[in-house]
Amino acid sequence: MYKVGIGYDVHQLESGESLIIGGVDIDFDKGISGHSDGDVLVHSIIDSILGASSNGDIGKHFPSSDEKWKNFSSLKMLSFIYNDLIKRDFKIEHIDAVIILQQPNLSRFIEKMKINILENLNNEKCTVSIKATTTDYLGFIGEGKGIACQAIATLSKK
Repeated sequence: MYKVGIGYDVHQLESGESLIIGGVDIDFDKGISGHSDGDVLVHSIIDSILGASSNGDIGKHFPSSDEKWKNFSSLKMLSFIYNDLIKRDFKIEHIDAVIILQQPNLSRFIEKMKINILENLNNEKCTVSIKATTTDYLGFIGEGKGIACQAIATLSKK
């Protein structure tokens, strides 16, 4: 039996913040404003995995009201979720994600993002697809004020 979950995350972009996506620190004049490192890709993947396994959402496990998670690595959050909630009952079959950001172009970073995600899933034998798109200058993302990501995870019951 397969289970499917959807994840979504959005953050503001601000000067003086780091732009970390998929665990890759990207040199850019704006970064993601968030309680943890704000990694929208990893956050949406975590939510998609949690949804597929009926384990709530990222806020339930890593509440922004808890200072313990301030500036915390989202990749470490992914590792915790996988090791503590997922791997004993489920196999991750596939993850598909799309990052929505006007600038910078992310194409040269995507392979490293995939590697980072798989490493934090203990090199689970799953496939990971990451794409990036723009909004053609429409809305707050097109104006360079924000970033979003959507992800879908397919899990099978062990």
